[in-house]
Amino acid sequence: MRLSALLGENFKISIYSIKSNTLRTLLTVFIIAFGIMALVGILTAIDSIKASLSDQFTIMGANTFSITNRQMVATTGGEPSNNPPVKYKEALAFKEDYTFPAHTSLRYSASGTATVKYGSVETNPNISITGSDDNYLITSGYKLAEGRNFSKNEIRTNAHVAIIGSVLAAELFKNLSDRVGKVIRIGNGKYKVIGVLEERGSGFGVNNDKIVVIPITNVRQYFARPVMNYVITILPDDPKLLDIAVSEATGLFRAIRNLRIMEENNFEIETSDNLVNLLLENLKYVSIAATIIGIITLFGAAVGLMNIMLVSVTERTREIGLRKAVGAKSSIIRQQFLFESILIGQMGGLAGIVLGIIIGNLVSLIMGTNFIVPWMWILLGVLLCFVVGLISGLIPAIRASKVDPIVALRYE
Repeated sequence: MRLSALLGENFKISIYSIKSNTLRTLLTVFIIAFGIMALVGILTAIDSIKASLSDQFTIMGANTFSITNRQMVATTGGEPSNNPPVKYKEALAFKEDYTFPAHTSLRYSASGTATVKYGSVETNPNISITGSDDNYLITSGYKLAEGRNFSKNEIRTNAHVAIIGSVLAAELFKNLSDRVGKVIRIGNGKYKVIGVLEERGSGFGVNNDKIVVIPITNVRQYFARPVMNYVITILPDDPKLLDIAVSEATGLFRAIRNLRIMEENNFEIETSDNLVNLLLENLKYVSIAATIIGIITLFGAAVGLMNIMLVSVTERTREIGLRKAVGAKSSIIRQQFLFESILIGQMGGLAGIVLGIIIGNLVSLIMGTNFIVPWMWILLGVLLCFVVGLISGLIPAIRASKVDPIVALRYE
């Protein structure tokens, strides 16, 4: 008999044997499926989270970096020290003196709980008011859907003009198609809408479309506080020169703050991907934990599958003896039991992969990212199930191949 015919015959016998022990097979398949589901499901969910972080990273403005005040730190004496805020004079001096090929903008967050009115319509107190200059749209990644940007003259003269987010525009103006030119009220001040931003969506729990951007000089006049901390954002013309741009900016701002060579920076340089990298680093540990959980579960499944196969060898001793008596070699018997074990492992793996993809993509659905098919984790799951089936079936297969046909035929 040809090798292919023998393999086909063994495969048919393996399927028949699996069908004959449905309950035990289902229990083993369920254990294997649970391990693969945990592995593939968690890792798929992590891929979804990574995709969401990447999208939100793009929303925040890629390839930019910001100069902000350094948070409270401990000095060598153990006492906390507050670093000075970034003052308007310092920010303005930096913008004027920074000659690196890049766009530079100044920003100040005046409020995150403002209410905005138009006629009789008033929003909830959840509107962000940001003061900035004519480079803000470029460095923040916003685009205009209607209207225009600030002019340099409007920045210089503290003009009462505003650019608003798409969600805010929809709330204030309802069905009005012409929103540019309307006058809105923020607190006691009236502002003419000169632009409406394109929809951008939420990022890290913040709705980026409920925003009002007004000239930074106007914010300094009408939203003044005793301590105002400004943020300088820089977008290099060439993203490949980001590190060089950061070095140039650091040196210039140290000079503006009159820091001596031996003194540490009393300000912070934040690149736009710092937070994303930090979160992704933490997700790495979740991936490791998920892998360990999956492997432990698969180890339990391997023990269970081995026990089932050993019991199967004992129950089918007479069948083994009969096959040997009609000419089946030990290698054929060994092959048959390995087929059964590997087949059960792959059935469990298939069920676990399908359930894992479904559960993992529920996270995608919640986070609003695209459906993810984790091919790498699928291949890993198939490989793990093959290894589990092979290892679990090896000892029972060897034991079955060594059965003495004379003894087996007398077995009751």
